[in-house]
Amino acid sequence: MHPTKVYGHRGAMGEYPENTLLSFEQAILQGVDGLELDVQLTKDGEVVVIHDEMLDRTTNGTGFIKDWTLGEIKQYSAGANFTKFPKYKPEWEIEAVPTLQEVLELLQDHPHIELNIELKTNHFRYEGIEEKVLELVNLYGEGRNIIYSSFHLPSILKLKVLDPFVEIAWLIHQPIPHPNEYVEIFGLEALHVAKDIILASPYQYKETLKRLRVWTANSTDEIKQLLDLQVNAIITDYPEKALFFRSERTLYI
Repeated sequence: MHPTKVYGHRGAMGEYPENTLLSFEQAILQGVDGLELDVQLTKDGEVVVIHDEMLDRTTNGTGFIKDWTLGEIKQYSAGANFTKFPKYKPEWEIEAVPTLQEVLELLQDHPHIELNIELKTNHFRYEGIEEKVLELVNLYGEGRNIIYSSFHLPSILKLKVLDPFVEIAWLIHQPIPHPNEYVEIFGLEALHVAKDIILASPYQYKETLKRLRVWTANSTDEIKQLLDLQVNAIITDYPEKALFFRSERTLYI
């Protein structure tokens, strides 16, 4: 029996500025099995790691990612908006929005860490983002286990056309009937499902549990229920917490 994996959601975003090198480093130190991050394209075609289509919430900049060059985006702080976090330190101010290349380079000393790259293509059609992401992974991925996901199904299906060996997962936040049929017909390796869907009707997904990565489970009850269900992975803002409860369970097996 393989234990449920723990993925750090945008690193360890419950305690550190999300989708920053600092957040990823902290999640790695906590012992995660994998990291989840989001990618978008800048005006000059660079793949950057940021969740929102706009800079406003997570940086001290403003405007759409697609309207700024990488150099312009790098001028803003990706840590300045998180001063209310208990662990805040002034050094966070120098955290910049990282590129996917920078994250892949950070991970080169941690070959066992899996990486879930979410393509944020459900609002803007970033032309060529799939090719660019695959190129970066081929150059800097070091044979790492990479999972590509998106709410926009065509994006991950395009990845599969470009490289039949990639692992793809469809992000869903509403119930779907007969989930196994979606996995088989679309050639998915996994489904990334919102926690509320699974916890509301786990029986509906009983045949798919080993292919489910569940987001975003943060409370003790949610984490423990998902560990009991033995889903493939839990994606959480608080990886240290989830890892504690997982290790607690292994002591009694």
